[in-house]
Amino acid sequence: MLQEFQRDVGEGSLYISPRLSPVGRSVYQNLLRDALDSGSPESFAAALDSPRYFNPTETRETPGGHKGRARVPTTAAVTLAEGEFNRFYIRGLCRRALREGVDRLIVYRAKLVDEPRSESQQHVGVEVDPLTLLSDLRSNIETTSGAPMGPNSGLSVRLPT
Repeated sequence: MLQEFQRDVGEGSLYISPRLSPVGRSVYQNLLRDALDSGSPESFAAALDSPRYFNPTETRETPGGHKGRARVPTTAAVTLAEGEFNRFYIRGLCRRALREGVDRLIVYRAKLVDEPRSESQQHVGVEVDPLTLLSDLRSNIETTSGAPMGPNSGLSVRLPT
């Protein structure tokens, strides 16, 4: 996980959420590094959970294509922390799989939800190539490989049993 984080920092490609305020942007990299080194998604969310770290509003587009301002959800810290921690976890697991000669990872529901989205449910149990997934996650926030499928999908990958 840390090697993938350092890769992004070195390449200047570390994802910085547009929801973060200037103060949040200034501390984000260090908070993420600390969480990946010795924390958890929960500790990362707790560290990010300051109103000073997020913009109060953001621009959103309605289904009809109109743009407007909306309040940043109070769950923004949890959503960002869980999503980014999971992306780096998956990237680290992909690297391990490649190093150990494992040719597939299995998509599974890592976070239980009351009503899972049908789009994400369709990916549960799907086998993914670790090299393809690693490349996809290095280039995209939302993947085409099946996991994760964007914020709050609840999906991750595991080694085959």
